[in-house]
Amino acid sequence: EARMPRYLLSAHTVEGEPREPMTEEQMRETSERVRELEDEMRAAGALALGGRLHQPGSARVVRISGGETLITDGPFAESKEHIGGFYVIDAEDIEDALSWAAKTAECVSTAIEVRAFWEPNDG
Repeated sequence: EARMPRYLLSAHTVEGEPREPMTEEQMRETSERVRELEDEMRAAGALALGGRLHQPGSARVVRISGGETLITDGPFAESKEHIGGFYVIDAEDIEDALSWAAKTAECVSTAIEVRAFWEPNDG
């Protein structure tokens, strides 16, 4: 039996982009909506993995150069845009994945990027 296609739903944050500060009540409501969405994803057998990431400044990048391991502080790309959180989901097709992305975008009030995982038979 073939496994359903897997998709990455990622929420991006833009450094320095003004966002309305949230009250404690709004943060609690958002957390509750996220919990409900994740419960819905689990019940549908869609949620493979999800997580929220620490700030980009906490990142480390590991490279191998001339056989030596080099570790640098900070994000991989000097960019204002970074992944803030993600879900890895199993979906019937792209429309199903986009439907989960729409629910996620509504829940977290930010745009969600949807990308399919590459499979060996994708060419």
